[in-house]
Amino acid sequence: MGNRLSKIYTRTGDDGTTGLGDGTRVAKDDARVEAYGTVDETNSAIGLVLAQPNLPDDIRHCLTEVQHTLFDLGGELSIPGSRVITADHATALEHELDRLNAALPPLKEFILPGGGPAAAACHLARAVCRRAERVVWTLVDGDHVALEVPRYLNRLSDLLFVVARVLARHESGSEVLWRHVRR
Repeated sequence: MGNRLSKIYTRTGDDGTTGLGDGTRVAKDDARVEAYGTVDETNSAIGLVLAQPNLPDDIRHCLTEVQHTLFDLGGELSIPGSRVITADHATALEHELDRLNAALPPLKEFILPGGGPAAAACHLARAVCRRAERVVWTLVDGDHVALEVPRYLNRLSDLLFVVARVLARHESGSEVLWRHVRR
């Protein structure tokens, strides 16, 4: 278990730097900080989904487990050289994806983000997760981040898409299909 914060502000970041998990000081706009910060945004966006009332229990359980894993993933990113996320993490998401997707009709059209408050929040979480994946890819080659990290985020964005589809049906009974607007 890491250090517990007894005081929230330290003033050490007032010079534009922040501390990584290994004690190294880097600029607050460092690519590594951007990566774990965007993973934190993803986790927070999932929290918005979980704050919605009347979520199916299996979805609530799944997304809560994802939040714990994202916290671990952010910790891995904050400590250069650390390895926490494994191929098994992405495989677990694939199993959940397969389970949830089996009950959905095949996609024949693009769908718009929406379908109800929880579905819309889940689409937002998916979009933030895609951004987190893109940001993490900037670290993979130059900063020794394991490939399991962006792979997990890729699977997670897929899972969030499928969860949004499930939630749209749960909330409103249907999804909003995209139609090309001709002018």
